[in-house]
Amino acid sequence: MIQHENYMKRCMELAKLGEGKVSPNPLVGAVVLDKEGNLAGEGYHEKYGEAHAEINALNMAGEKACQGILYINLEPCCHYGKTPPCVDRVIESGIKTLVPGMTDPNPRVAGKGIKKIRDAGIEVIENVLNKECRKLNEIFIKSITRKKPFIAIKTASTMDGKIATSTAKSKWITSESAREEVHRLRNKYDAIITGSATVIADNPALTCRLRQGRNPVRVIIDSKLITPENSMVYQDEQTQVIIATSENSTGKYPCRVEFLKCPLINDKLDLEFLINKLYEKGIYSILIESGAKLNGAFLKQKLVDKVYFFLAPKIMGDKNAISSFEGLITETPERCIKLEFQEVKRFPPDLMIEGYIN
Repeated sequence: MIQHENYMKRCMELAKLGEGKVSPNPLVGAVVLDKEGNLAGEGYHEKYGEAHAEINALNMAGEKACQGILYINLEPCCHYGKTPPCVDRVIESGIKTLVPGMTDPNPRVAGKGIKKIRDAGIEVIENVLNKECRKLNEIFIKSITRKKPFIAIKTASTMDGKIATSTAKSKWITSESAREEVHRLRNKYDAIITGSATVIADNPALTCRLRQGRNPVRVIIDSKLITPENSMVYQDEQTQVIIATSENSTGKYPCRVEFLKCPLINDKLDLEFLINKLYEKGIYSILIESGAKLNGAFLKQKLVDKVYFFLAPKIMGDKNAISSFEGLITETPERCIKLEFQEVKRFPPDLMIEGYIN
C-alpha cells in the first residue's frame, strides 16, 4: 500500500504541471511500472485538447507496459471528447493492474471507465489517496457536478487581520516569497475578481508573473463605472477584461474591454447573477483579490468555497485600519462563519493557511 501511495503522490506532482494550461479539464498525472516493478513511463495532461496523462505515460512506456501497473489520479475517460476514449488504449497496452485515485465525477464517465477496464480482466485497486486526489481537482469537481465556478478569496493581512492602514496603504504587508505564491494562484484560477475601490486605491495589474504562466481573465466590479480608463488593469491587450456593471451604466473604455450588465440588489450588483454568467462564459474558477466589503459580500451570500489567508508576523494595532472582511453581522461567536483549516504553508517569514467554508 505504501508503494501505491508513493506512486499516486508522483501522479499528483505531475498533474500540477498542467495548472493554467488544461482548464476546463482536470489535472491528471500518470505513472507506468513494468512487470518487474520498475518505472517505465510517466506523463501528465499538458494542454487542453491534447493527449491525456495516461496516453503520454503509456507512449513513454511502450511495450514495457505489458503486464505492468498504471497509476493515475483520476479514472480514465471512456467517451469521445477532444481526444478518443483513454480506456481503449489502457486495455490495448496489456497492463495487469490499474490504480486510480478517484472515479471521474463527470456523469459521462462516473465509474464506467473502471467497469470497462475490469470487464477486460484488468485488476483495479481503487481510492488510493482518494481525499488528496479530490482536493487536487476540487475546481473540476464543483464545475462538472454543480455547474458553478469554484470561488476562493485571497487575503494578505497582519496577525490582527488588517489588510491596509487607515490611510489605505497596503504595500507590502507580506513578503516577496508570499507574493510569488499569489502569482502561482493566479496561474491556477481562470479569473480574478476585484472591485472598483481596489482598482482606484492600488491600481493593480492583476497579472501572473510566473515564467510561462497564464494571465487570468480580470473581472472588475464597477457598478457606476468610476474606475479610470487608464488603470493598469485595462492596459494589457493580451488578456481579457470584463467590467461587471449595472444595467443602465454608460462609460468609455478601451474597445477590448467587455461589459457584463448585471441587475442590482439593494444598490449592489447581484453577485450570484454575475458568477452564473461568468460560468456560461467558460470561467470555472475564480480568485477574489479585493477589499473588505467585496470579500464580506461574497461570504455573506455564501458564494465562497475556500479562503487563502496569507499572514505576516506583524501587528498593526490600529482600530481604524482596514480589516479583511466587512459587512458581516455576528451576534455571538457561535454564529460566526466557520472554516475548516486543512493546510498550512510557510513562505518565510509569512504563513499561508487554506480554509474551507463549512
